Amino acid sequence: MPVNQIVINLKDGKLKKGNTNDFLPNKATFHLTNREGDIEEVKVEDAKAIFFVSDLDGNKDYNYTYDDVIPGGGKKVSVDFNDGENVVGYALGYSPDRQGFFITPADLSGNNQRIYAVVSSIKKVTFL
Repeated sequence: MPVNQIVINLKDGKLKKGNTNDFLPNKATFHLTNREGDIEEVKVEDAKAIFFVSDLDGNKDYNYTYDDVIPGGGKKVSVDFNDGENVVGYALGYSPDRQGFFITPADLSGNNQRIYAVVSSIKKVTFL
């Protein structure tokens, strides 16, 4: 499996950064290799969202605009998380009965390539 750089926003507000090569949306756990090389098992339900990123450091000053159109990306959605964060993007397979779903952010210039949103961390999903 390919190695993905990820930033995990946990429900308790903490962040974890590193790489994974075994994340699957239908599994309850996966492994994170942090920057120091330590490997830990992560429970998906402990996460608010898992951000698949281009760069682990990102750009804290970047302001997402969410104006890009992504042909074939699915339905455009606005996702309000329980902690007040909002993400706008495209989703192919949202179902409130699943553990989570992928969002392709509608800002192709941002650091986030895709986001796995955990349903139990979501306040509201609006189709745009």
